[in-house]
Amino acid sequence: MSTYKIIKEKRIRLGMTQKELADSLGMGKNGDRTLRRWENGETEPSSIELQAILKFPEIPPFPPLENPTFKMIDLFAGIGGIRLAFQRQGGQSVFASEWDKFACKTYKANFGEVPVGDITLIDPHSIPNHDILLAGFPCQPFSQAGLKKGFEDTRGTLFFHIANILKTKRPKAFLLENVKQLKGHNKGQTLAKIKQVLEELGYSLHIEVLRAADFGIPQNRERIFIVGFHSSIGGHDILFKFPSPSYEKTNVGSILQKDVDNKYTISDRLYQGHLRRKAAHKEKGNGFGFSLFNAESPYTNTISARYYKDGSEVLIEQKGKNPRKITPRECARLQGFPENFIIPVSDTQAYRQFGNSVTVPVVELIAKNMVKAIQPYFLNDTNEIVKISTQ
Repeated sequence: MSTYKIIKEKRIRLGMTQKELADSLGMGKNGDRTLRRWENGETEPSSIELQAILKFPEIPPFPPLENPTFKMIDLFAGIGGIRLAFQRQGGQSVFASEWDKFACKTYKANFGEVPVGDITLIDPHSIPNHDILLAGFPCQPFSQAGLKKGFEDTRGTLFFHIANILKTKRPKAFLLENVKQLKGHNKGQTLAKIKQVLEELGYSLHIEVLRAADFGIPQNRERIFIVGFHSSIGGHDILFKFPSPSYEKTNVGSILQKDVDNKYTISDRLYQGHLRRKAAHKEKGNGFGFSLFNAESPYTNTISARYYKDGSEVLIEQKGKNPRKITPRECARLQGFPENFIIPVSDTQAYRQFGNSVTVPVVELIAKNMVKAIQPYFLNDTNEIVKISTQ
């Protein structure tokens, strides 16, 4: 078979655009044009370049476990960071929901499954029985009109759909993840309403803000985690604690790649703009502006979903030239994703996805403690609680 046909058929099997495959292969600024010429038979790749394409993985590296110990559902799934953490602790995902088509592409490439779409259109009764509900949900303000209506007050918000599933399916436990700011959002009333609703649904709660840098990950990322256990398995009597920080030393050099393509070096125009804005902020007496890091830095700022725009929150120093943005693979490492996690989308989408995701090792520590706490319980096919002897 001709080389151009081999390349094109490989890309089509992967379900990727030329831009996505070129970025995933690290082909440089005009990689999609080069790939297009290869597919058109205008030029030929080198043997090394061809092998890189042929070796791009087609088999999902994180398929469902053959012998799971519990069942879970993955809401607002993104690229599956929370699922990955719980799957490593023996979980089997029986349902996932995510509306973003690019995130779904990454999810499928890594787990071999495509999440269903918009959770607001899903009937909770159609969701399979499960032990643990997982959700990294967006924060929305609730109406202040009816402060005593509890569950009803959350209608029209995305949290309502989580609460409705909890009310309908009564899983034994859940993990909700959100930005640290949820704690003080709307003067604390948003979190207070969430707590009220969850407790009214029969769950005892554990709430904590954890920082990735305290657990060996070189990123100053703080997130709030809400863990709940249903009264049907003991609720307040469940012996659960959030993981204790290890405080192991970290450095940014541990996630940096070598020989990074020049396309990640920011332009003179962008750099000068960063410098002007930083100077203006400094004159006003605040610390806003871009942030520079190097291999010796203990950790970076938080990677956000807007990182693709200008990279201002995390720029890496380079000797003799402008600083650079971190690469998508470095973003993945900052979030603790394994090296074999497939990135089948463009750089822009990859930045959004990892910025929106979770720090996997932190979530896995929470998962480990949750699974240990409720291991004596599981759901059978009729959704009845069965207690297993731990002796």
